[in-house]
Amino acid sequence: MAKKIKYSKVMIVIFITVLIWVWADLALDEMLPDKSAVVVVDESGPRQLWISFDQSPSADIKITLSGPHTAVTTLDMELRKGLKPLEFVFNAVQEQMDRPGVHTLKLLEFLRKDRELIRRGLMVQSCDPNEISVNVVELAKRSLAVECFDASGNPLKPQSIEPATVDAFVPVDSRLTARVQLTKTEIELAKKAPRKKFPYVELAPGYIRNSDTSVEIVLAPEEDPLTDERIEDATISIAISPTLLAQYYADITNLPAVLSSISVRATNEAKQAYENQQLPHMTLYIFDDDIKQNQESLRRAVRYNFPQEYVRTGEIELMGEPAIAEFQLKIRPTAESE
Repeated sequence: MAKKIKYSKVMIVIFITVLIWVWADLALDEMLPDKSAVVVVDESGPRQLWISFDQSPSADIKITLSGPHTAVTTLDMELRKGLKPLEFVFNAVQEQMDRPGVHTLKLLEFLRKDRELIRRGLMVQSCDPNEISVNVVELAKRSLAVECFDASGNPLKPQSIEPATVDAFVPVDSRLTARVQLTKTEIELAKKAPRKKFPYVELAPGYIRNSDTSVEIVLAPEEDPLTDERIEDATISIAISPTLLAQYYADITNLPAVLSSISVRATNEAKQAYENQQLPHMTLYIFDDDIKQNQESLRRAVRYNFPQEYVRTGEIELMGEPAIAEFQLKIRPTAESE
């Protein structure tokens, strides 16, 4: 008769085995050296203080971590996948560094208090640099004029900004203004209806503070840079293949009508460039197959030789339809005599 299995003893053996594995994992700390991390300023602090690391909202550092194998490998995998960057939030009030002036933050001591690392069972063994400077500047509430810019930083001239000023905290002796930046799409929308935006103050390059008050911006519709123009004394060329030209010549029978003034919409610069170019203003293209047409008179729209640099920028365009040239292909006297 088979012996009765004692499940209680089996469970005890399994439990002890698990404990041994856990103890072994905890006992053998591993190192995770030279990992990039960043310390960022907690922006939830007092609005009347500007807290920065040498006028920057963050500081890049390198750290070496240690901890159980599982914790180290898990964090290493997360960092490699980019799922969670190593970020440490600096709160000046909690660190008792909220008085105006320059303070020194001992990094190793600060990093070892991080709750997330403690929860994971990890410890910072070393860091580079060992300390960073914390700059605390007292700000004053001021009414600032609102200025408007495009995405490239070029100033815009709004038709109206309501309100024209907003309150913001800035250094006492500064001459900062509140800025609003509009994208290309927002610029087009602001020409049709008021565009709501929250201005910001740039305390230092890359360090901005948003205003709590929004403004409505209206941009004036842009004036059309193109005007109706007429090109007098137009010229025309005839493009014909050498084969056809050896026996025939083209006679434009309505030449005065084709050469009558050309109407274009253009900037003044584009109009002058078109008028003064060396190329003829128009070209009539003759094709070899035209000789097969048993017609006394052929008709074809002329091609306008607008300067391409102004065509690409939309600074010149034809008004109305192209002129229609009526022409005949006549045998050259020399060929006829043969």
